[in-house]
Amino acid sequence: MSELRLLDGILIAALGWLLIGAVGVVFPRRFTLISKILFPLGAAIGIVVALLALSAMMAAPETRQLPLGLPDLPFHLRVDALSAFFLFLLGATSAGISIYAAGYMRRSEGAQLGLQCLLYHAFLASMAFVMLADDGYAFMVAWETMALTSFFLVTAEHRHEEIRRAGYLYLLIAHVGAVGILLSFGVMAGSAGDYTFDAMRAFSRTGIWPTIAFLLALFGFGAKAGALPMHVWLPEAHPAAPSPVSAMMSGVMLKTAIYGLLRVSFDLLNAQLWWWGVLLLVIGLATALFGVIYAAIQTDMKRLLAYSSIENIGLILVGFGLTLVFKSFRLPALSALALTATLYHCLNHAFFKSLLFLSTGSVLHATGERNLGKLGGLIHAMPWVAWLALVGVLASAGLPPLNGFVSEWLLLQSFLFTSGLPHGYLNMLLPVVAAAIALIAALAGFAMVKFFGVIFLGQPREEKLGQAHDAGRLERIGLLWLASGCFLLGLVPHMIIALLDPVAQLLVGGGLGEVTPHGWWLLAPIHPDRASYSAAVFFGSLACFIPLVYWLVHRFLHGRFTRVPPWDCGFPLQTPRMQDTAEGFGQPIRRIFTSFLRRTREHPSPFDTAPRYRSIVEDPIWYAVYLPVARLVERATRLIAFLQQGRIAIYLMYSFVTLLVLLVLTRG
Repeated sequence: MSELRLLDGILIAALGWLLIGAVGVVFPRRFTLISKILFPLGAAIGIVVALLALSAMMAAPETRQLPLGLPDLPFHLRVDALSAFFLFLLGATSAGISIYAAGYMRRSEGAQLGLQCLLYHAFLASMAFVMLADDGYAFMVAWETMALTSFFLVTAEHRHEEIRRAGYLYLLIAHVGAVGILLSFGVMAGSAGDYTFDAMRAFSRTGIWPTIAFLLALFGFGAKAGALPMHVWLPEAHPAAPSPVSAMMSGVMLKTAIYGLLRVSFDLLNAQLWWWGVLLLVIGLATALFGVIYAAIQTDMKRLLAYSSIENIGLILVGFGLTLVFKSFRLPALSALALTATLYHCLNHAFFKSLLFLSTGSVLHATGERNLGKLGGLIHAMPWVAWLALVGVLASAGLPPLNGFVSEWLLLQSFLFTSGLPHGYLNMLLPVVAAAIALIAALAGFAMVKFFGVIFLGQPREEKLGQAHDAGRLERIGLLWLASGCFLLGLVPHMIIALLDPVAQLLVGGGLGEVTPHGWWLLAPIHPDRASYSAAVFFGSLACFIPLVYWLVHRFLHGRFTRVPPWDCGFPLQTPRMQDTAEGFGQPIRRIFTSFLRRTREHPSPFDTAPRYRSIVEDPIWYAVYLPVARLVERATRLIAFLQQGRIAIYLMYSFVTLLVLLVLTRG
């Protein structure tokens, strides 16, 4: 395959997604066509995009100019190692989500199926064009298309007021962030006004302008990524959206913001300042800690995963910030290590979080419930979903030999080598950040144990759960695809790191492959004497140890023990109400971090025949930042409404007063 065909092939694949969506609109009521042909075809295109992107990561950059856009403003496209990596993430993840969506759809959705098919595949194509764009104009067109299509997907059930409210909040913050991105491009374009990325790279910026461009990009892309304090849309939009859309937004769309920030920080800006990295470290750490605390106390399974996504975005920003710090001090080996951990976690999060969101979709279809307090014991009725969700839970908790462990281990390794930085305050700060990341990892494991245990273990908390059914064939294929990705990304980290080396070479001028040689079985990011990890040895040990213990128990203890019910504290009448609830599970976290929470309690009166206690935990940032801004805007609109009376006499008076003011100013 020639180099020219790689970019063309990716472009044709993205146009193929648009064509699939158009066919769905033409035949909106053909359920079999849409669900059994079009969506699986979209999954196949995702695989093609992933394969082409893998080839593009190892090839030289390719560019193309399209005869689209405005006069004298054509679209410029480019694929290089950075864009190819995120295209691979998009293609590989969307393949599993699309095949799952084919089984997730129901005939009762009617004509809306065709519209959903168009919006879904236009969403995929717009994300691909975001990663291919090589000028500010094409980037913003693709970015806004991505925002609009995802908004309509979030508000698919627009008849419900809370879903409309979540969609409008998401759209508002998306557009506010887009303004920041547009202004950042304007600063980098300079007085020449050339909107191409090549011109931005070549433009000489001195003084404060690079910092302004970076801060604007951080604001704009941070709003899309869900970084504090622009995170408020994410816990609202994810529960409102259909589960495949939630998986696509959390697994892939959030990474487009990381891609954009990487593109601006390391590619378009010629120099990096160390305090940019410190700022990202602080924001990332606050985001991760906030997200994991609120994930641990949620009672809605999709909101729990949404806050978990905020936590993982925070970890990615921490790795990003550490990369900037190392790059500013000209430490290419450590920069490559931190960047590799960041990119690896982007890929890992795409797989295990998509897997978990799709698992909640199957639970929601089977039970009609999102509330953890009304679920339980589903491992018996939904064994496929339960065991595949367990893979995502273990990966999200960062346990070996799955993929989540590798990227978090690499990130912690990056912090172990920060003692040599030529900055005393940073040498004191970074170990504290590393300790906080260890705490965040522990709390993430706690949240995942709660998620899986309350939903799938114990006894069913509602009678209707006895009629729950397992996922269908296409849903299982999608879940298996993503679960297999979690295993493979964890078992062959040396291969993934080798694929990430071209990206590290492009952005920081070095890769882990050049720092230290490592074999297929041993991962040693710096040197084997300092730290090493072997996923193959760990997995092989588990594969041998567990059957050996099982054989020993049956060989030597067979017939010497009997099964008895667990101890019931002397009370034999056990009911589902006696098992731990989601609220009870999260109570220790609420007590420890109570000063960080906005918590209200509702107590029944002494005369209630059916007393219920309720504890509500809300986002303090919403009340501290967003509500005051909303009240200020409301007052401003009331003032404008007062000025605009709709009477011609009032408008003539405004004109007369304006003329008087201008005469006075001119005379003065």
